[in-house]
Amino acid sequence: MAAGLETLQQGAVWIDGRVVAQPGASTPPEERGVGLVFQDYALFPHLSVFENVAFGLGRHSRQERQARVLDVLRRVGLADLAAAYPHMLSGGQQQRVALARAVAPNPAVMLLDEPFAGLDRRLREQVRGDVLRLLAETGAAVLLVTHDPEEAMALSDRIALMRAGTIEQDGTPAVLYGRPATAFAARFLGETTAFDGIVWGGSVETPLGPVPAPGLAEGTAVEIHVRPEHVQVAPAAEGRPGAARGTLREIRLLGAVTALWADIPDRIGGTAMVQALRMGSVALPPGTDVTVSLDPSLALVFPISR
Repeated sequence: MAAGLETLQQGAVWIDGRVVAQPGASTPPEERGVGLVFQDYALFPHLSVFENVAFGLGRHSRQERQARVLDVLRRVGLADLAAAYPHMLSGGQQQRVALARAVAPNPAVMLLDEPFAGLDRRLREQVRGDVLRLLAETGAAVLLVTHDPEEAMALSDRIALMRAGTIEQDGTPAVLYGRPATAFAARFLGETTAFDGIVWGGSVETPLGPVPAPGLAEGTAVEIHVRPEHVQVAPAAEGRPGAARGTLREIRLLGAVTALWADIPDRIGGTAMVQALRMGSVALPPGTDVTVSLDPSLALVFPISR
């Protein structure tokens, strides 16, 4: 819709204070000042890297076009591959060419449709950093579509979290992660352990102790979500007084952090599994008696819609 490739049925699209699309009227895509990077790169296979990047510069002189293309290729680290063809490039290189082609005309707006989805994790992180630096240099407004919450938080100044065609919540990454408006937003943007409960006396009893529920009426059914980095797991002999006692069930080293899962008694005679994260490695074998505790002010509380 924003690029002009689809017809608008209702509403309007504004770019820099100018209406470019509304029912019955649409500015042609080439007149919108929009750069578009597709998920599958959409490079022209019969054109060289240079020719792909130069494609949108037809209004420039030959000398201007050559200087602009070489400058953009240099900024994405591909100046030495200007004569190559797309089939000769890696996925990461093709992605950079697609980005360079979109940036070359100096668009006011850049639209990126899951541009890193086809790259492996290590390459994705590297290319993502390169893209972020290049886009910052251009000064263009950027709209990025992604299903990866980590990517959204790493790249964005503002996130609009979509659900079933509507905006669930929008705001800065820090707000969406730290103060999600709904249980869906809390789960989508990071791992959580969830408990059900009822508000009594301004708080909710959980297997990890009482959690404050300010502003919620007595008797309200709620979900409590706890992020793993806010949970502390320690050997039973070292745990905090009053902490829940449980058993360490699983431990997994994830590089810089270690994930732990512990069983603790729930409120109805069963057990609840709680996830925690700790920096570095943890020398505790599964089966260890542990205590599990939480700073209750960091718990996320959401009313359950009936």
